[in-house]
Amino acid sequence: MRILGIDPGLQTTGFGVLEQQGGQLHYVASGTIRTTRNPAVSLGDLPGRLKILFDGITALVQQYQPDTAVVEIVFVNVNPQSTLLLGQARGAALAALVAHNLPVAEYTALQMKKAITGNGRAAKAQIQAMVQHLLALPGLPGPDAADALGLAITHAHAHPVLAQMQRNSPLQRRQHAMLKGGRVY
Repeated sequence: MRILGIDPGLQTTGFGVLEQQGGQLHYVASGTIRTTRNPAVSLGDLPGRLKILFDGITALVQQYQPDTAVVEIVFVNVNPQSTLLLGQARGAALAALVAHNLPVAEYTALQMKKAITGNGRAAKAQIQAMVQHLLALPGLPGPDAADALGLAITHAHAHPVLAQMQRNSPLQRRQHAMLKGGRVY
């Protein structure tokens, strides 16, 4: 199975591609898509920057032919405007992936950090070092690429368990809800 990991960002989106053969993970590629160094697009041109992300991820899908993709779930930052912009970058990434009919898994940064380092509050340098170690890379990957590779590693290990759980006990939508103290349960 070939896994494409995406760490979305409006200025820099990290990507990582892994090949999983049985229990072995093999590094294929990693890098970043940058929207800030394109002379055709200014920093204030949000639609242009989102197009760069969409086109960049589309090119990755075409080049590496992944079987599945994984994208980081974004939470609220201190600055609400930054959160909204990051959400739009994430949306461009998701749209590019589903446009190619790829199944997309999602994990939080905390889940990925916990899976890779054992510490949900791990620093970028710790993630880079563990990804380098786990994939036997000759050097440290960049911080955004390391996060994307970390997401792909997390999915490679979590996917079989989640798939087995789904087969044994399919999740079903609740058909009713109980109202208690003004809240739906």
